[in-house]
Order: sequence, then structure tokens, then C-alpha cells
Amino acid sequence: MPVGFRDAFGECEGGYTTFVEVGILDQGSENGSSFPAFRTSPLREKVLGEVHARPFRSIGCPRTILHYAFLTDAEEAARDHAWLTEFCVSRGGHGPAPGARHHTIPFGGGTLSWEQHAEFTTYTWDGAAHAQTIFGQVPIKHPFGAAFHAPGDLLVAVRLEVRGGDEAIEWRSQFDESSMTVSTLEDGAALVATDFRQDGDGMTRFLVCNRTMSEVQSGAIVQRLLEVETYRTLAMLGLFEATRLQPEIRQFELELAELTGQMKDTSALGANQELLDKLSALAAALEAGATASTFRFGASRAYDQIVRARLEALREEAAPGELSMASFLVRRLAPAMRTCQAIEDRQAMLSRKLARATTLLRTRVDVELEDQNRSLLESMNRRAQLQLRLQQTVEGLSVAAVSYYVVGLISYLAKAAKGTGLHLPDASIMTGVSVPVVVLVIWWTVKRIRQQHGEH
Repeated sequence: MPVGFRDAFGECEGGYTTFVEVGILDQGSENGSSFPAFRTSPLREKVLGEVHARPFRSIGCPRTILHYAFLTDAEEAARDHAWLTEFCVSRGGHGPAPGARHHTIPFGGGTLSWEQHAEFTTYTWDGAAHAQTIFGQVPIKHPFGAAFHAPGDLLVAVRLEVRGGDEAIEWRSQFDESSMTVSTLEDGAALVATDFRQDGDGMTRFLVCNRTMSEVQSGAIVQRLLEVETYRTLAMLGLFEATRLQPEIRQFELELAELTGQMKDTSALGANQELLDKLSALAAALEAGATASTFRFGASRAYDQIVRARLEALREEAAPGELSMASFLVRRLAPAMRTCQAIEDRQAMLSRKLARATTLLRTRVDVELEDQNRSLLESMNRRAQLQLRLQQTVEGLSVAAVSYYVVGLISYLAKAAKGTGLHLPDASIMTGVSVPVVVLVIWWTVKRIRQQHGEH
């Protein structure tokens, strides 16, 4: 057995364990294979398929690529999936499988590719280009005519043409000189030019001059350029979200400064509670805005990283005397990303300041409430002491009153006994003698009752 297998499976008592000893080869042989049949994860096929989901298409020369990206939510994406399925079936093909996020069909002598992403959907068609004129008449066989169903709002529109590197066709006039970039790719295997502006059809133009690339390499270059344009546009959406939030955050900062200033001059409990309510409302409004913008800023950062990764994969270098795409985009994307990051930092800082101010004010309110509660308890204690004194006074009076009635009863009993002929002392003497005894017994009884109540 090879050393690698020995290292992997290790030694056991009596030597190395083999496949046959653990019954693996026997199990595989029963299935007609040299490998066992394990239970497969339900995600295995999806994970393996995702790696090959978007292969580079072979693209020759001359070629025209039309690329559109539409912003779509979940409902729009579902409707678009259903429409594409019906579109494919009407042309004698089959639509994307349920849950599929990409599909490719032949169309108009070329290929139509459909992809669904988290917040946008793309349609890309490549077909034959005009042999002589660069960016001339749009091919009439493209699918984006009156019958095409746009799934959502259009965000990206690109027209990219692939030409041979030795074609002596004048192309510089097709671009705006003030923003034109010209770069070599793949160590000089291709040249790409663009100005990142819209033409008369509302599309951004890219020209790729293939010098020494194969058709597969050309397809990879085209896909990366389309991704650069798509993701750099999506990344810029965060800038407008940041611009929208700036006045709101500035207003929050001013309100917080005003409220914290009022905290220094406020001592009454009612005023502090009112300030606490205002701070809580301000914090809720800030968190609502921050939560709503979290996705947009996070997506912009991710898109910006994708753009940088694609530019790096292109191995781009500026043509002599020209501006490169990376220099042009970084000079514009970087400030936008820094603005988004600055707004996020201001939101986070403002949230922390609000939390500290709220905690400080809540502590002050709690202390004032505790002072009020202590004063209330002291008042209740004094009132209880007064009630106790009053109760003791009432108890003393009650002892005298009860003793008086009991002594009266004894007087009546003595007189009645005297009238029946019993030889008893005079009734007044018996009454007088019973007074201290009755008072003592009543006092002792009341004391016992009070002690029993105190125990409970």
C-alpha cells in the first residue's frame, strides 16, 4: 500500500487497516463499482453545478455583444422566470428549470444568456458584427425588440464589439476623448477601449481588439468587461443612498447636540423624562434609517471588490499615452465608496452617542425616582408611627371601656345574687373589688392579641 494511504488511514493493532478489512471494497463491488455509495448531501449537486454555472463562451471576430441588466425584486424575478420559460417554449426549446438562476439558448445566429442575481437580472446576446463598420447598425436579429419583456428598471446597457487586432479600422472617433481609456489586456494579447458614456442608443460602448487571444480567452475577457461595467454601476448606487442620508444624519446630529445641551440645565424629573422620550424617538429614527441603508452600503462594498478583482484578473496596463480603466474607475469609485463608509461611520458614531446620552439621562431619572421613593417611604414610615401611637391610645381607651362594661355586668350579677337571698358581700364592695382584676385581665388579653398579630 502506498505511503500516502498509510498516512491517511494510520496503523491499527496488527498492522495497517486495508479497504477490504473494513468492508469498503466489498460494499463497492456489490454496487458494480470500486467506490462505495455514500449518502449524498442535497447541496452537493448545487455546489458543484455553481462552479460551472457561468462558463466562458467562445467568441470569435468580428462579434457584437449586447448586455442589459435590470433591477428586479423577488416578484419581478419570478415573473421574468415564467416569461423566459414561455419564450423558450414558443421557440421550440425548453426554459430554465424551476429554481434555476441561469439559462442559455441559441437565438438569431448567436447566443442569448439569462442570469438572475440577488437584486438584478441580466440578458446578454452575442451575434455577428458588421464586417467593416465599428458600432454601426445594430444587428436586426438581436432579441431585444418589441417582443422582449423587460423584467424591471434598466440599469446597465452595454454594446461590446470584438474585432481583429490587425483590422485597420478607425475607432477613436467612436469615443469621447475626454474620458476615453485605452488599455492592453493579458500581457498585450488584446486592446480594449471605452469611455464609459452612453451613445445615442443609451448604451456604453466597449471595443476589444483581439491580437493573439484564442476564442475561449476572448470570451473570458468579454465576460469580465461586462461584469466590470455591471458591478461598477451597481456599486455607485450606494453613493446616492449616502447622499440622501446626509441631510438626515446632519439633522440628527444637531438635535442630539441640542438635547445634550438641555440635559445640563435640566434637573426636574418631568423635564428629564421629556428629554428621555425625545432621545428615544431620535434613536429609533436613526436606527430605522441605518437598518434600511445597511444592505445598500454592504452591497456597494461587495460590488466594488468584484470590480477590483475583475480588473486585476484582466491584467490591464494603460496603452502608451492613454488612461487605463483601473485608473479611471478607481478615481471615481474610491471617493464614492469612501463617502458610503463615512456615512456608515457617522451613523455608528451617532448611535453610540445617542446610547450614551440615553443611558446617562435614564440613570439621572432613575436616581430621581429613587429619591422620590425614599421620601415616600419615609413619609409612609412617619404615618405608620402616628397610626401606631393612635392605635395604642385607642387600645388604652378600649381597655377602659371594656373594663367598664365588664365591671357593670359584675355589679348586676352581684345585685341579682343578693336579691335571691344568697349570703354575699355588699354589691358595691364586690364591684369595687372586681375593678382591678377586670382591668388587669382585659389589658393582658389585649396585649396577647397584639403580640399574636405582630408575629404574623
